Amino acid sequence: MSDRTVDHEEVRHVADLARVDLDDDAVDRMADQFGDILEYFDRLDEVPETDADPDLTNVLRADEVRESLDTEDALDNAAETEAGYFKGPRVS
Repeated sequence: MSDRTVDHEEVRHVADLARVDLDDDAVDRMADQFGDILEYFDRLDEVPETDADPDLTNVLRADEVRESLDTEDALDNAAETEAGYFKGPRVS
């Protein structure tokens, strides 16, 4: 069992960031579910590592390097930019 727990304030904080309204019952359920998810992540730490298959290939399309937009063209339709990057709203 995970030593980590998710308290109600953390659930409300995440819900606020996602702009989701949760009543007290939903917060209770989400806190329990987050606890379960953290426990599953702890179980993944117990899975032994294996070497990746070197013959694994993308069967949907060949991986090819292609020409793409330059930075200026990519940022042309952005609402806000800063120092050559897209600028988005703060989330916390």
